[in-house]
Amino acid sequence: MSRPSLPPPELRAYLEELVRRTSAVCGDRLLSVLAVGSLALGDYRHGRSDVDVTVVVDPAPPRADLAPLAATLAHPALPCPAAGLELVVHAADFAARPSGEAGYLLDLNTGPFLPERVSYDPSDASDFWYVIDRSVAHQAGLPLYGVPAREVIAAPDRTTVLAALRASVREHADGDGHLADNRVLNGCRATVHCRTGHWFAKRRAGEIVAASEPAFESLVAAEALRSFERPRAEAAVLPAGDVREFLAWVAARVEEAAEGAGV
Repeated sequence: MSRPSLPPPELRAYLEELVRRTSAVCGDRLLSVLAVGSLALGDYRHGRSDVDVTVVVDPAPPRADLAPLAATLAHPALPCPAAGLELVVHAADFAARPSGEAGYLLDLNTGPFLPERVSYDPSDASDFWYVIDRSVAHQAGLPLYGVPAREVIAAPDRTTVLAALRASVREHADGDGHLADNRVLNGCRATVHCRTGHWFAKRRAGEIVAASEPAFESLVAAEALRSFERPRAEAAVLPAGDVREFLAWVAARVEEAAEGAGV
């Protein structure tokens, strides 16, 4: 078992209670509770970021046991101090192998700024979000309880990740339900991952792209990064045409990488 690293002070009591409630429901089945997303990459911003959590269990519990877990973790039964909680439960045998599937037992979205979602059927979801989350978890998952991330989460292979990035960029290009600054910085993260095979925090990826691509420096540095510093409710309106042009450029970079990898 690994010793947990410390999450941001604003989240510590919440995450401790989340782990306690998860353990109370899952019992001996609980292997790991891992922070992923911005928490894992060291870029959590209070008032802006979600809390992303991956839970690994062995063996997989019946659905009848997962419904109480969703109920006890849902906001406001457990008040979420972040923009929201995005929590996924995976069975250990699924998480331990590379996969391009969503593959979850439970997908819970809840919190003050997230639409409520409880799903037990991975066919309801787009696979690419979960592929990216598991890739980030394998690289940088922050242990809140139990077995370290790399011992329970397999890294999806590069072709699978590039296919997921292609789908992610396509969704952000549509813009539905996504803040403009997040769409731009997600594109920066995708671009840098294609170049390096490594996950960077969105803000750091934005800085890298702004420094290397003068044509987009103003959009990324002066607008998207500056807006990302604000609370979610105060995000700036970015020029729609500039955002579309940038995301088209990102899509081309992802396609180049995917073609190079034979995707």
